[in-house]
Amino acid sequence: MSITVQNPGLLTSVQDGGRIGYQQFGVSVSGVMDPRAMKVANILVGNEENEAVLECTMMGPQLQFDAANVIAITGGDLGPTLDGQSVATYAAFVVQAGQTLRFTALRSGCRAYIAFAGGLDIPPVMGSRSTYMKAKIGGLNGRRLEKGDVIGFRAPNPNVLNLVQRRIAPEVRACNAYAVRVLMGPQDDMFTPAGIETFLSETYTVTNEFDRMGCRMEGAVIEHKNGGDIISDGIAFGAIQVPTAGKPIIMLADRQTTGGYTKIANVITADFRIIGQLKGGDRVRFVKTTIEAAQDALLTERAALRALRTMTGPAKLKERKPRKA
Repeated sequence: MSITVQNPGLLTSVQDGGRIGYQQFGVSVSGVMDPRAMKVANILVGNEENEAVLECTMMGPQLQFDAANVIAITGGDLGPTLDGQSVATYAAFVVQAGQTLRFTALRSGCRAYIAFAGGLDIPPVMGSRSTYMKAKIGGLNGRRLEKGDVIGFRAPNPNVLNLVQRRIAPEVRACNAYAVRVLMGPQDDMFTPAGIETFLSETYTVTNEFDRMGCRMEGAVIEHKNGGDIISDGIAFGAIQVPTAGKPIIMLADRQTTGGYTKIANVITADFRIIGQLKGGDRVRFVKTTIEAAQDALLTERAALRALRTMTGPAKLKERKPRKA
């Protein structure tokens, strides 16, 4: 009961909600770049929200199924097809043994997520199945997928209930300039008022230097008071570093655990779904918000996921316990 990788695509890896609690030992959190897309995909197939998925970047893989199962594809639209027929994103569907999933072309976003009912048979490392490629831990042998890889299913369920209800409108759409909400700090006091104004008023463009670790941006120089070096401190997902050169870098899933550049702001959690889908050439505007607004946005997102779970209903019937004689 497995899938065979016939073509790995550009960069496909096993990821989940991340390796939490080990940054103090220098171990990156890793995990998916677009947490919302992962959670929606898992809910659609009846999994727990943080179950491991395949994260596919720019160009998707070619996968042959050796057993029937239900899957869902969310995030960026990479043009998925099943045996040559287009399939919808953000919808659960059955894949039969012998069928092949392919991706034709990037249409929107940057990263797609494939969830499999019952999860993938990948051993957890430090509580996570996520692949951290720089340290070669987690996932499938600590690396991206390669041709010929075989990944098993833990508990495939080709008979997921309420299949017709397990679909929503695609959530990733192209935009001329993405508005990304940020909380200022922790080192915003190391920038001049003019530098802060530049950061919040200019539009920045994602360069081709973007990967799972970070996203370098090009645009107007953000002015420091006395340079961009600090004593190294911790780095969160979405932290926006500004080195002395004055160009922002958004730190992402495989970021280093500490860094010595000033951080002018941090992207709010609810907007990780935006920065996780950025690619070279995309344009971004940073919008200052408040901690209260950031918390409200996160609570709204969590409520939407709960509503989706309720709408789709249980994935399988509960087993009845035999009555005692």
